[in-house]
Amino acid sequence: MKPTHEENVRSHCAVNYGVEIFGDRWSLLIVRDIVFAGKKTYGEFLKSEEGIATNVLASRLAFLEEQGILSKSPNPDDRRKDFYALTEKGLDLIPIALNIVLWSAKYDSKSDVRRCEEFVARLSRSPVQVSEEVKALVRNGGCLFPENKA
Repeated sequence: MKPTHEENVRSHCAVNYGVEIFGDRWSLLIVRDIVFAGKKTYGEFLKSEEGIATNVLASRLAFLEEQGILSKSPNPDDRRKDFYALTEKGLDLIPIALNIVLWSAKYDSKSDVRRCEEFVARLSRSPVQVSEEVKALVRNGGCLFPENKA
């Protein structure tokens, strides 16, 4: 019998749990692509500029689904494709992603968030309110920057 992820954790430290579930580079970038660009399909995730390998993407999507971060449903227009969406557990990662945005805006002089100064300023002033608004937007199928989908 295959051991569950719970049985394989290095420790039950809260930080370690988070790192093991969403702390690898690719998992957070998948969450980012859903929240910020509205990506929903394997092919859309594959086109991200970071260049994730197909086997790594398939593995991360399966892991995030297994962990209850993502849900997968068939595309009603093309049953050969699946749509991925954040579950409530996944939506609860949005404040973390937004805090990473604030941190990057502060320390990365070349960060592309600098193009969104108004959003970053609003996020700095009202992080809880903005997080809740973004959660509601994504929960309803939207995203922050739909023009960045490609």
